[in-house]
Amino acid sequence: MKKSKIARKRNPRTGSSLASALASSHLLQDAEVVAIKRVIAWQLSESMTEQGLSKQALADRMSTSRSQLDRLLDPQNSAVQLDTMARAAQALGKRLEIRLVALRR
Repeated sequence: MKKSKIARKRNPRTGSSLASALASSHLLQDAEVVAIKRVIAWQLSESMTEQGLSKQALADRMSTSRSQLDRLLDPQNSAVQLDTMARAAQALGKRLEIRLVALRR
């Protein structure tokens, strides 16, 4: 049986992917930064829970204030310095690892 021309024709209503639409409007980088921050905040919180540490106890280990730790653990706040993240990781017996990954084209 032959397929009709309509069945072989690509859907004319398909558009670009969400990632390419965000990239073209420069929102992809912002979305990735927020996602990375959320993952870091979640990993720190999980480590605190596993070790039975309160926020104040971790802040004391880091030699910082509880309010600065709250900013670090806030998934919406992407304005956190690398040294703060590294100190939090070290205080939890971990190390911060950052890598550059090639863009997919």
